[in-house]
Amino acid sequence: MGLIAIACGLIVAFGAMGAAIGIAMVGSKYLESSARQPELMGPLQTKLFLIAGLIDAAFLIGVAIALLFAFVNPFAG
Repeated sequence: MGLIAIACGLIVAFGAMGAAIGIAMVGSKYLESSARQPELMGPLQTKLFLIAGLIDAAFLIGVAIALLFAFVNPFAG
């Protein structure tokens, strides 16, 4: 049972780390591209929020899977 808790913690930790790195990279590229072409800030901002939402959704799916393992435990049998 203890290994399941460790696995859930690792799922959430690596998911959060990956989401943070992904959103940081997208944000830095947005700032770089809007500095090069300021007239494209509007369309780029829309795409930035769409991509950030998808990255965050992937992290939340990982949290849901970790909660599934923690509470339902499909491997115990």
